[in-house]
Amino acid sequence: MVLKYPLFLKIGIPVLVLLIAALLWFGRRKKYSSGRKVANTSFFRKLPEYADRRRIRLLLTVLLVICIIGSMVMALILAARPYTTERTSNGVKKRDIFLCLDVSYSICYLNYDLVQSLEEVVAGLSGDRFGITIFNTSSVLYVPMTDDYEFIISRLEELKEYFRLQKIYQSDDFSYNFDEEYYKTMETLEYYDSGTLVNNYTKGSSLIGEGLASCVYSFPKLAKEDRTRVIIMATDNAEMALQTPLIELDGAVDLCIKNHITMFGLFPDQDTYSLGTVSGYEQNLKDFKNGVESTGGAFYQQSKTLTVEDIVKDIQKQEAMMVDELIITREVDQPVPFIIALVILMSLSVVTGVILRL
Repeated sequence: MVLKYPLFLKIGIPVLVLLIAALLWFGRRKKYSSGRKVANTSFFRKLPEYADRRRIRLLLTVLLVICIIGSMVMALILAARPYTTERTSNGVKKRDIFLCLDVSYSICYLNYDLVQSLEEVVAGLSGDRFGITIFNTSSVLYVPMTDDYEFIISRLEELKEYFRLQKIYQSDDFSYNFDEEYYKTMETLEYYDSGTLVNNYTKGSSLIGEGLASCVYSFPKLAKEDRTRVIIMATDNAEMALQTPLIELDGAVDLCIKNHITMFGLFPDQDTYSLGTVSGYEQNLKDFKNGVESTGGAFYQQSKTLTVEDIVKDIQKQEAMMVDELIITREVDQPVPFIIALVILMSLSVVTGVILRL
């Protein structure tokens, strides 16, 4: 324990000693110079009761003096502000991970499996921060970068329900009877779609480059903090733009490289691919794979032999860059023991003073 203002003690203690010395000097017993003397007091002084009362009074007086002096010392120490220095660690900075989801209905099966697998991953995170962006025509920062894992899991649950309804909508069993279930499904889908389909009638849909670039700039303090940054992106790379996008996939990948962001790409199984043509599937796969791997990341193609769960487990194995530990040194005031001592000493002095007056 250290004193922040030790000058209080350096000045206060000598002053206190001088004060006590002065009181002792002026309070010393003096010879009678006036008043009346009582004769034959030796008889009373020899009585056991008198001797006991005198000892008790002397002890109480000494105790009172000690309590008063101790109270003054405690007050001086509190004025000097005792504190300790604590070094707290925020843990090793690990990864900032963004989940970037193309929420086109064409890959609802891939997205559903992905968010379901990631729930368990997020629950086991420690030190990593996680965020979610979703996009189609426009992008939505669905979960800003955070280490509140319970909140992230709750949002993943909401997305899982969204993709479940997408799967129902895409299935042959979807009912257009315009009953209560139909309106409830469509209302929920429109709620989620509204943020990702802004100006879709003029801009088109599945704007992959804009979705990825928006995710890149969702990282906090992108140019100021030295952190490991990762994007896990799921898309079929089937862009359907009605006008020239602000940025294409290649340009967004260059932004990742420039900002040292590693991508992990997930591509849907061919059986669930929306375009229905092998040529479109192969070309989009190739372009996305090249972009992902150019950032130093890994590309995964969903298949019957490689499930989304397997892909997520493999991504987990990727080693995070370890950087310096964040250690914060701070001063923590420690007044409590001295306040307790002051209260006890003052209470004893009051009680002792009352007894002496009886």
